[in-house]
Formats: sequence, structure tokens, C-alpha cells
Amino acid sequence: MEQVYIEEKTFEKVDFNSKPLIKGEYENCRFFNCDFSNGSLSGYKFIDCEFSECNLSMAQLEGTAFRDIVFMDCKMLGLRFDSCNEFGLAFSFENCSLNHSSFFKTKIQKTSFVNTQLQDTDFTECDLTSSKFDNCDFTRATFDNTIIEKADFRTSINYTIDPEINRIKKAKFSIHGLAGLLSRYDIKIDNTL
Repeated sequence: MEQVYIEEKTFEKVDFNSKPLIKGEYENCRFFNCDFSNGSLSGYKFIDCEFSECNLSMAQLEGTAFRDIVFMDCKMLGLRFDSCNEFGLAFSFENCSLNHSSFFKTKIQKTSFVNTQLQDTDFTECDLTSSKFDNCDFTRATFDNTIIEKADFRTSINYTIDPEINRIKKAKFSIHGLAGLLSRYDIKIDNTL
């Protein structure tokens, strides 16, 4: 079956569960207030696209190509980014909910996460070199053998990152985040004098 090529098209308020998106390559397209939840985006290619106020929760992403994608104000629960096509994998997230998602073994250097919920998200063996986490919540997120060198966590909260099993050289943290780096030692940090 031949795939279609769609360029510079805007999709607004479309429920792709009742009317599936045609499988193909989408370049410079905009998806606004669309519902992809529980559907399949496996094998689709998205290049220089923007998803705004969309629900992609639990969508299947097997072999999906996301190249230079912007996600804004999206609900993206339980996504398996580790099953995406890794060639050119690049995106940014702003005001999104990525709870219960997986970035296992993905290489997503210089990724921007702004005002994003990352609770229970798996970053095991992920390469996040030079990524920026601005005002993100990492409650119960997993960092195990993760590369976060030169990453910026200064305005983020609730992370637990073990410096002995993760590569954190030149990463940036605030003084308020020190507890998340020292939790394995079961020590109490008191900031009162």
C-alpha cells in the first residue's frame, strides 16, 4: 500500500479515532485540538509539525518518525517513545503531560521540556545531554544509567537522580534540588540556620 505525502495542512478538532489519519508522511503540518488517543501512529512520519492541545495518550508509536516536532499543551500519557524510529528523533514539549511515558534508551540530546509533567516517566539509559527541563515535575521518574551531562534541572522538582549510576557531569541543579541527588544516602538536609 502506497503512503501519501501531505504538506502544510492544518487539521483542527479532528477525532482520529472515528476517522483515522491516512498513513503517510506529514511535513510542516499543524494538528490543533485533535484526538489520537488509543490509536495507532505506527509507521507514520511527522517532519517539522506542530501538535497543539492534542490528546495522544496511549497511542501506538512503533516505528513512528518524529523529526523536529513541537508539542504544546498536549496530553501524552503512557507513550512509548522508545519504540519510535530513532533516525532524526527530535521534539520539544511545552505545557504537556507525559506521565507514565517511556524514553528508554532513546537518544534525545538538546530536548526542551517546559512546564511539563514527567511523573512515573522512564528515562533509563536515555541520552539527555544538554537537555533543558524548565519547571518540570519528575515525581517517581526513573533515571538509571542515564546521560544527563550538561542538562539543566534548576527549576524542576521532585527528581531522584543517583550520581553513582547516572552520568551527570556539568548538569545544573538548584540548591533546592540537592535532596534529589542525595536520597540514596538517607540523610536529612536542613536549610535553616
